[in-house]
Amino acid sequence: MAGKERDFGTGESVGLTIGSALLWGVAHIATGRQRTGFALMTVYLVLVAVIVTLATAFRGQLLSLAVRPSWLMALTIAIAAIAVIWSVVILWSFWLVRPAASGRNPAAATAGLLCLMIIAPSAWATRLAYVSHDVVSSVFSATTSTPVVSMDPWSGATRLNILLVGADAAANRIGVRTDSMTVASIDTVTGRTTLFGLPRNLEQAPMPKGPARDRFPYGFTGEGPRTPGLLNEVYQYAENHPEVVPGVRSGHRGPTLLKETISGILGIPVDYYAMVDMAGFAEIIDAMGGVKVTIREPITYGRHSEGVLPAGTRRLSGEDALWYGRSRTNSDDYVRMGRQKCLLNAVAQQADPVTLLNSFERLAGATKRAISTDFPQDLLPALMDLGQKVKRTHIRSVQFVPPLISTAYPDWDLIRETVADALKDRPKVAKPASATPSSTPNAGDAISLDDVCG
Repeated sequence: MAGKERDFGTGESVGLTIGSALLWGVAHIATGRQRTGFALMTVYLVLVAVIVTLATAFRGQLLSLAVRPSWLMALTIAIAAIAVIWSVVILWSFWLVRPAASGRNPAAATAGLLCLMIIAPSAWATRLAYVSHDVVSSVFSATTSTPVVSMDPWSGATRLNILLVGADAAANRIGVRTDSMTVASIDTVTGRTTLFGLPRNLEQAPMPKGPARDRFPYGFTGEGPRTPGLLNEVYQYAENHPEVVPGVRSGHRGPTLLKETISGILGIPVDYYAMVDMAGFAEIIDAMGGVKVTIREPITYGRHSEGVLPAGTRRLSGEDALWYGRSRTNSDDYVRMGRQKCLLNAVAQQADPVTLLNSFERLAGATKRAISTDFPQDLLPALMDLGQKVKRTHIRSVQFVPPLISTAYPDWDLIRETVADALKDRPKVAKPASATPSSTPNAGDAISLDDVCG
């Protein structure tokens, strides 16, 4: 029996339409369609129960699925389908309980508003799922060279070593220079992380076996008289000389040779790399709404000392954060390396889910432009789980800088011994009373970034 036949008033029609939006089937039962009404209620309650269960009991698994392209596409379709079905139920309910002609406008407006309240957030969620799919598919490798074991994604490895590269392709230089090189060594069980920082000006870096070592048997010396042969030139040299990394396509030769070179320097395997364009890094920080750091001493920046970052705890914009991590005015490469570690630590600690969600599309766009990596998509869920463990620990840092290491005549054996000591089960963590990112750490000590950065 239609609402018109039952002679529903405007208030009743509005109430039943709202009730049907909150619990499917209310309007159908009110108009005598018991079987249809209870069927809709059952479907609705099952759907709500599934969503609540997934959001509570399986929250961790949901976060992992959120970085799987196939699941993201399925989520996009599911959200859109639910929004359409919900809107159809609302309009169907209104039609059944529509009042006399004189009262239809308010009731119809209510039904339309309810549909909008369902469609708008669903469209937003669908958009986020689509953007996530796009970012994961664009940035991360679709395949992995080794099979992923579901029970142990790291295939028995006790540590995951990722090379973090800050690249600077300035207008006044040819190609890309990897001015910031840090290996994050992460315990796959506890999440305890040690950062190993290598200065850009390390000379005569030993090359991996093969064509690269054949060309540079006594260490990397660069292109010739016009280049000093520093570690930060290895990436671009490989891109310019395919023969030293045979069988690797353009864009991947640089990361491949740099990973192998740094692996040999540190004496540990480098599993994957992630390279961030420095200008793009500033975009990411702006999308986060800035990053809060403690500046111990004023930092002068700019090619002509045109600016100063005052001392104190403050929130830096992307541009200011870039200068914080890059400036060498009145300091040196090693001081800058310390500040870069503090900046990485601050970004990692402050990238909370609410911040990321509020600026998701801006972050997604900046990430696509700024980051390149060979990390495979099928390991992303495990990496997210590991990332949560890392955030609950204190990140430590070892920098291979003077006086521990001479950049002109590095002691490669000492570097490897220091790395091995730092990665022991219970490494001794130095906590100097006046440690700051503007001071050179004690030789060989693993310094807690929380102590150093404030």
